[in-house]
Amino acid sequence: MTALKAHEVARFLARPDLSEGIFLAYGPDAGLVRETAQRLIRQLSGDDPESASVVVLDGAEVDADPSILAVEARTMSLFGGKRIIRVRGAGKSLVMTLTELRDDPAGAAIVLEAGNLTPKDALRALVEAAKLGRALPCYPDSDETLQALIRETFNQHGIRIDQDVVSTLREILGNDREITRRELEKLTLYAASSKSLTREDVLRLCADNGMLVIDAILDATGAGHAEKLELALDRALSSAVDPQRLLAMSTIHFANLRRWRTEVDAGKMPRAVLEGLRPKPHFSRISSLEQQLRLWSDNALATASERILQATSDSRRRPALAESSLRRALLAICMMAAAH
Repeated sequence: MTALKAHEVARFLARPDLSEGIFLAYGPDAGLVRETAQRLIRQLSGDDPESASVVVLDGAEVDADPSILAVEARTMSLFGGKRIIRVRGAGKSLVMTLTELRDDPAGAAIVLEAGNLTPKDALRALVEAAKLGRALPCYPDSDETLQALIRETFNQHGIRIDQDVVSTLREILGNDREITRRELEKLTLYAASSKSLTREDVLRLCADNGMLVIDAILDATGAGHAEKLELALDRALSSAVDPQRLLAMSTIHFANLRRWRTEVDAGKMPRAVLEGLRPKPHFSRISSLEQQLRLWSDNALATASERILQATSDSRRRPALAESSLRRALLAICMMAAAH
């Protein structure tokens, strides 16, 4: 019985201990499941991947005709290469057919891709119990594995990166391996000639520019920078960012400041409050947020929140005036911060 742990999968893929049998890549991260299956197939294809016979089946196709899997597994390759059957969207309907192939796969490698399976799932249980079976759990990347993947990718392409590129990418990217790979491919292609990458490159190519300008609006408002606020508002509204969205994000921002301010009033230093947040704000915003925590009292934050709620109510009653309501409210709050 072989049940690999998630952290053991990478080592297994680098050197599989089986060349035939049933291999099950499963987990909630569909991108990682797909990538795991692809990497395994490349390894199983051996030194001459061109000669390998790879048949791709869909789970629904096998559900309709379960015998097709057994037929493909036992059909000799015309060119004598490795026979690999890849089944996408595999489910428990395959269990009966796989039971017949479990002890005698006839030299074939059957690579299954499935969603998140519990330990009691019939398909997972069958593969884990098989002598010629390996189950490969694919769970979302941790901070450590994502950072390792980012560094490894750039090292392989000989790309020098600024010190804050990895942390910036970690802030931007989620935990879906397929999305991460796609963004890294974009960056390596961009840096193919220069062989260097900066944080500004990453922000320009990967970040949600709408979110960046919203952060600029929130921080300019909270820190009392009227000119920066006007510029950021003009950029956002000219890019068709909805005023209602900006009001909603402002509501959240000042509610967060008020919550964090409670910890400051209890004796904690503003920087310590921010460093303890999970997820932690991007380091580029830390100084501004620290300044805002020092500027605002709890009573002033309550007043600012009331102004935003009133502007939100006004904009909903009269949508045509949403932009002017937004501008008036944020400018008034900005002036409150500047007066401190």
